[in-house]
Amino acid sequence: MEIGFSKQLDDAIVEISKLPGIGKRTALRLALHLLKTDSRDVAQLTSAITALKEKVCYCKECHNLSDTEICDICANPKRNKQIVCVVRDIRDVVAIESTNQYSGVYHVLGGVLAPMDGIGPQQLNLDSLFQRVDQGGLSEVILALPATVDGDTTNFYIYRNIQGKVPCITTIARGIGIGDELEYTDEVTLGRSILSRTEFEKSYVRRS
Repeated sequence: MEIGFSKQLDDAIVEISKLPGIGKRTALRLALHLLKTDSRDVAQLTSAITALKEKVCYCKECHNLSDTEICDICANPKRNKQIVCVVRDIRDVVAIESTNQYSGVYHVLGGVLAPMDGIGPQQLNLDSLFQRVDQGGLSEVILALPATVDGDTTNFYIYRNIQGKVPCITTIARGIGIGDELEYTDEVTLGRSILSRTEFEKSYVRRS
């Protein structure tokens, strides 16, 4: 969508529309809103976006987003470092944290195995997960990946690689519908799924 009478406005629309879920008409509305917004507020927005890109990094222990080398969750002495919950990305960490039912730490894979999309083990944070397991000291690994074909494939791949190396391997209870994403699951259901997690092997056998 080109307005035609303002190159700056056209350029803003093009850039805003590159954001996920933003079409050209929504981009136009946002651009016009920014034009009417106080210059100081716009400056704060652009500063926050620049800082987001330049200063946010990945935790060296769990790959969660952080402002420091070690994220607040991993650095928290009250968290149980013997329990690791494996999730797809930061959105799942936020979803589980919102339940206030989990006190362990996380391992963020950065996705799930999807061979058709060119996503194999090398594209995910799997080696560092296996290293955490090999170092010992873990009492449980919770597999909390999406209840999809790719999520289940990734769960099973992890299970085969850590089986016998950690005392307990569990998966969150299937109160979450097959195909549902954790970030869209209500807090009560997700919280109960965390509390009612089951041994992965038993869960896999039942579904097979």
